[in-house]
Amino acid sequence: MKIRLAKLSYWHVHAWEYTGYAQEHPDTEIVAVWDEIPSRGEEAAAKLGVPFHADLDALLASPGIDGVIVDAPTTMHRDIMVKAARAGKHIFTEKVVAPTTAELNDILDAVRTAGVKLTVSLPRLNDPYTVAVRDVLSRGLLGQLTEIRVRLAHDGSLANWLPEHFYAPEETAGGALIDLGCHPMYLTRLFAGSMPESVTAAYGYVTERQVEDNAVALLSWPDGAVGVVEAGFASRHSPFQIELFGTEGALLFGTPDERLLVRSTKLEGEGWSELPLPERLPNAFSQWVGHIQNGTEAEENIALASDLTRLMEAANRSAAEGRRVAISELPARG
Repeated sequence: MKIRLAKLSYWHVHAWEYTGYAQEHPDTEIVAVWDEIPSRGEEAAAKLGVPFHADLDALLASPGIDGVIVDAPTTMHRDIMVKAARAGKHIFTEKVVAPTTAELNDILDAVRTAGVKLTVSLPRLNDPYTVAVRDVLSRGLLGQLTEIRVRLAHDGSLANWLPEHFYAPEETAGGALIDLGCHPMYLTRLFAGSMPESVTAAYGYVTERQVEDNAVALLSWPDGAVGVVEAGFASRHSPFQIELFGTEGALLFGTPDERLLVRSTKLEGEGWSELPLPERLPNAFSQWVGHIQNGTEAEENIALASDLTRLMEAANRSAAEGRRVAISELPARG
């Protein structure tokens, strides 16, 4: 039997992308829609040919729903996902899981207690360059990492193609960093292999929105390594970039071409070597379906998504208070 899914909100810009994943997967189908804005939900439901439910509690109580795809405003994630978990529904959600550690812990507690499967969309974990970088690191070609820099930016605010509600702090809990910057943040955390000791963030308001459209976060580790996370909605022609530097070598990707270049004392020759990129891994949605079917857990995904929330909370606090924020200042992860 197919896994029957309810689509919860079309707030996020990727909502229809995840709808497509559910429609294309042979083992899933969307059978209902709820949205915090009824008119938007009714329109989406009509397009899909499924019922619209104005009452979220009633929808979640339905035995005809096995799981949910959550694309609601970030600030609504805790309430929606806790309800879904307590109703026994598996959860696939957009990043971030929640804007604060306290809200994250409520969600994780509900998921564990209910025994449902949670997976978070962290798509760049599955991209070929990430797989290749992890292989380089596992081979020790860079030695001890001293600096990680990951940048992702676009012109969404300059060209005005982002929806206006992406600038509403009461819905988003932030701007460029908590949205686009999630990707360089979880990649930096992944490549480092551990959480940093502290975060220092600076936000810019190029287009004078209520939330930042230009952001940098500096992550610091006890061994002297640093990570630089860059994100923006106000940059033209900005390629996605990864730079890793260590005691034995360096790695570059996207400067600006999508080529993975490595130079290492552990490789033959003095110059840069281009490494091949492997195949893309299955996307997070397909992995979620597999966990539901096989009774397995998305352990790495949830661990990285949890650390992402903590890093974003620290960055937001740093920018607001104008100081370096130690990770130890945050509530413990549940």
